[in-house]
Amino acid sequence: MKDFRIIAIGDNVCDKYLSRGKMYPGGQCVNTCAFSGMNGAKTAYLGKFGNDEVAKCVQDTLKELKIDYSHCRYFEGENGFALVTLKGNDRVFLGSNKGGIAKEHAFDFTEEDMEYIKGFQLIYTNLNSYIEEELSILEETGVPIAYDFSTRWTDEYLKKICPYVTVAIMSCAHLSSEKREEEMKKAQAAGVKIVLGTIGEDGSWVLYKDNFYYTKAIYAENAIDTMGAGDSYFSAFLSSLLETSKDGSLIEESDEKMKERLLTAMNKGAAFSAKVCAMEGAFGYGVPIEGKTEL
Repeated sequence: MKDFRIIAIGDNVCDKYLSRGKMYPGGQCVNTCAFSGMNGAKTAYLGKFGNDEVAKCVQDTLKELKIDYSHCRYFEGENGFALVTLKGNDRVFLGSNKGGIAKEHAFDFTEEDMEYIKGFQLIYTNLNSYIEEELSILEETGVPIAYDFSTRWTDEYLKKICPYVTVAIMSCAHLSSEKREEEMKKAQAAGVKIVLGTIGEDGSWVLYKDNFYYTKAIYAENAIDTMGAGDSYFSAFLSSLLETSKDGSLIEESDEKMKERLLTAMNKGAAFSAKVCAMEGAFGYGVPIEGKTEL
């Protein structure tokens, strides 16, 4: 499908790099919009903003990237931000304000929002978006949901979230191969059709219909910053699945064709993620730090 559309619903932040004196727009949903756009998608962002310099930085960047954010919510108070430094070229999180005002307000999706969301082929969201209680509402749009569990899930959380999710990513570098397979199978058993398990420099696995498929990682030349590496992989993976579909469907009837599409998507994810590591911040657009640098 040529003209595919992805909407990211959830978090936005600025990552304040104390080691550089710069802050960069980000948050997994904003990253996904930027990275999916680089991979051919038409993207939109629906989230919650405060009314400070961090919120303005993110909004200015969305505007510059021509990412539609017309359905966002606005509140008085502090926008989400994270404090970051670099150890070599690895980003190290020092803490965050846990999304700022985002954690205090529900999305309260309207009929207008729902009709708008129905115009997309995919919804992306994640465990940092304070959206768990509203996934059942998003499911009513009929648009498949992609969900990032990062490294933080429990059996109870999987049982709560997975019934609404079509494709999921789990960061598994901290797990043994046996434990990784076990956790990915739990997500599948709870309802996820496509489970992606990334293991950093050791590559990635996909679980689909009880079959595991593996792809090697690609060495990141000129790497200066690993911020956004996982988001860039998942964005390219999702974009590839939509691009190689006939009608925007993530899943095909043919298992052999589906295997081919999954392996293609994994390879595109690995290649794109390696390129992103040469960017400052998640995807650039840094400005001098303003506002708080303490939590």
